[in-house]
Amino acid sequence: MMKQLIVGDAMHELNTTRRILERLPEEHMTWKPHVKSMTLGGLVTHLINLLNWQAAIFLYPEFDLSTVPQRREALERREDVLKEFDANVDKLGKLIAESDEKTLGEEWTLRNGDHIILRQPRAIALRTFGLSHMVHHRAQLGVYLRLLDIPVPGAYGPSADDGK
Repeated sequence: MMKQLIVGDAMHELNTTRRILERLPEEHMTWKPHVKSMTLGGLVTHLINLLNWQAAIFLYPEFDLSTVPQRREALERREDVLKEFDANVDKLGKLIAESDEKTLGEEWTLRNGDHIILRQPRAIALRTFGLSHMVHHRAQLGVYLRLLDIPVPGAYGPSADDGK
């Protein structure tokens, strides 16, 4: 039962994320709403990276942020974003499909060098570090689109742009 819940939850959130990525305005990929904010391209690239980190939950017993490059070059084309997103979703989907209840219950650790950030069963790590983290940044992306006057698709029902 745990696996069914995880698969359904993950697929819903990934499909919703893809719908918002489909609206990316290539002409604004270097735009950012504030000096302390990521660029639009940087934000969507981070969303792509989060899928790699979600895959790491299934591939390794721990993930050390101190070994991950701080920033990768921001993607600039919607086509590249969608292509990489889809490939990462396929990879993650296969990893989830291959997992069993025992694997989902195994402890997984997120660390930054010697500092332990979280230590949880893989299923919970996928929800917190993976999916909830992605939803947080997807919401940021929705704000970016709103500020650029680009229609925002609904996530859990219709948005103000979906009409009545």
